[in-house]
Amino acid sequence: MGQACEGRVVIVTGSGRGIGRAHALEFARQGASVVVNDLGAEVDGSGSGSGPAGEVVEEIRAMGGMAVANGDDVSDWEGAQKLVNTAIESFGKLDVVVNNAGILRDRMIINMTDAEWDAVIRVHLRSTFSMTRWAATYWREQTKAGIEVDARVINTASSSGIYGNVGQANYGAAKAGIASFTIIASQELARYGATVNAIAPVALTRMTENLGIFSHEEDPGKFDPFAPENVSPLVVWLGSAASK
Repeated sequence: MGQACEGRVVIVTGSGRGIGRAHALEFARQGASVVVNDLGAEVDGSGSGSGPAGEVVEEIRAMGGMAVANGDDVSDWEGAQKLVNTAIESFGKLDVVVNNAGILRDRMIINMTDAEWDAVIRVHLRSTFSMTRWAATYWREQTKAGIEVDARVINTASSSGIYGNVGQANYGAAKAGIASFTIIASQELARYGATVNAIAPVALTRMTENLGIFSHEEDPGKFDPFAPENVSPLVVWLGSAASK
């Protein structure tokens, strides 16, 4: 167990599987208490289940860390507020929010429905706003009470939002929005002791395995640049006190 995030309380949305799971585990290894949020849904957002979040919590506790599972829908205004409250009620405070939750409903524009557009925008962009908004409200209250705040928000953008990707108009638009939102939020939240950053990771997960961009054959003896756990050290550093 490391100490980079010793004593910090972290929320990672969509952390039951994939890159979010890797983030949650690495934060725990570095001493943070983690709220593992996940709906347990399929890649397209359908279905739900408590299994994935619960399993990650068990992994963290098995390594001697502290974690609680949460199944609130972060794309829902009240759900995001409940998640922030869960962190505060469980661990006494909130220091870091990692906005990672996401779904895919890829379709060419000519075939895309408004429901497919709205669903992806809601889970990616709206949830990033909702989580940041409720966390910022808490940090503002702390600042006004004279309590020193050293908070972090880490958002998840994508190359699809920078360069575009055929069949992902909804996803790319959401990710471009997150990039812009991050810049503005970093300016607005600085007064409350919070930094806001975004990453645009490339990792092999169930959300990316069918995109046709991963042609390498995994060699257990070599460094795998597409392994989700190789993105997480950067995210953990951004969430640490050392990143200020």
